[in-house]
Amino acid sequence: MASRKRTAKSARKSANSSAKSKEHSKEKSAPRTGGELVIITGMSGSGKASVLKAFEDLGYYCVDNLPVGLIPHFAELVGTSSEIERSALVVDVREGAQLDSLPSILKSVKQLLPTQVVFLEADDAVLLRRYSETRRPHPLGTDSPVKSSLAAERKHLRKIREMADLVIDTSKFNVHELRAHILERFEKKESEKNILVSCVSFGFKHGVPEDADLMFDVRFLPNPHFIPEFRPLTGRDPKVARYIRSFPQTKEFISKISKLLIYLLPHYIREGKSYLTIAFGCTGGQHRSVMISEDVSKLLRKAGYRTKVVHRDSPK
Repeated sequence: MASRKRTAKSARKSANSSAKSKEHSKEKSAPRTGGELVIITGMSGSGKASVLKAFEDLGYYCVDNLPVGLIPHFAELVGTSSEIERSALVVDVREGAQLDSLPSILKSVKQLLPTQVVFLEADDAVLLRRYSETRRPHPLGTDSPVKSSLAAERKHLRKIREMADLVIDTSKFNVHELRAHILERFEKKESEKNILVSCVSFGFKHGVPEDADLMFDVRFLPNPHFIPEFRPLTGRDPKVARYIRSFPQTKEFISKISKLLIYLLPHYIREGKSYLTIAFGCTGGQHRSVMISEDVSKLLRKAGYRTKVVHRDSPK
């Protein structure tokens, strides 16, 4: 027992040493700015687990399904920790009635440290298909059809969605594209071109794409369909593409449209747009629109933007 007691002198010495150690620790951690928190929420089946995994790959400290009441304490921990610089957590409808307090909690947390709310959603048809493929029950229960549960969930999340800093519609992403999109947007690098541009070709006779943000009619260009040699081919065939490019109006159109898009894209990004669909339509969606989509996509990639090409109506 006696050996465990400390004299007043040794206690003072220890206290002074501890104080110096704390001062030294403060000096070492002075450059710290307080950490960063990303809160991932949104519709069930919209890809929150995949997004959280992408944040983990970026080096974020990740937590899934943290109780809403613990978020302020977690934020304090992140703000004072010398080890956790960036963190991400998932909060969703699994919280039940407690989720109603999330908007007020978000306001207080944003005063503690830099916080972003990422809200994931998708079209009902896409969510229904995903549930059908995985055969997992909706978190709101099995007593009602998934479609009814989705409607109730969407209503429940409305106020949270309005507070989101970034809304991502995952309907158009597969798992790999969604991961790439998160890595591109949140990876620490000086890039201002965080948007995925989808160039879609289609045929007007099959109907216009409902999800197009911008749509251009290229039926003013000469139609390869009337050349028997080109009729069974598509706009990806070098001979067909060369024929369409041989007209001066084609080159002028591609040049002007590409310049317009390169001008517009930074403005869309500043407004929080993360995905842009540009549709090019001809009569059947096989020749002109296909070739134009390919060429515009290449020019946007050359300008530093991420693109993908979708030929909706072109034969495989």
